Amino acid sequence: MDLQVLEFSSSRELDRMVENAQRATNFLKALSHESRLMILCILAEGEKSVSELEKLLALRQPTVSQQLARLRADKLVSTRRDGKTVYYSLASEDARVIIGAIYNVFCKKTRKK
Repeated sequence: MDLQVLEFSSSRELDRMVENAQRATNFLKALSHESRLMILCILAEGEKSVSELEKLLALRQPTVSQQLARLRADKLVSTRRDGKTVYYSLASEDARVIIGAIYNVFCKKTRKK
């Protein structure tokens, strides 16, 4: 009987790992696009409007909006409306931690060698 409990526990653990692997895969796919990664890095510093993102990225509004739509679908960014302006921010602490790690590895000006 203990073996059955162990098998059930392992099966549940495996199911949880599969679910988490799928979430991680979706997260990494979202990060694998240069514009989306740049948007997330900018938003790690604080919320921004679409027009602010356009200026910072030197991209046209349709391009920025398309990438933001993908990030919203992946639940990586959240929105806040103030009148006609929509502001975007990182949707989770998980996103902030991962973006921070990427920044530390690839963007930090002074890296120890």
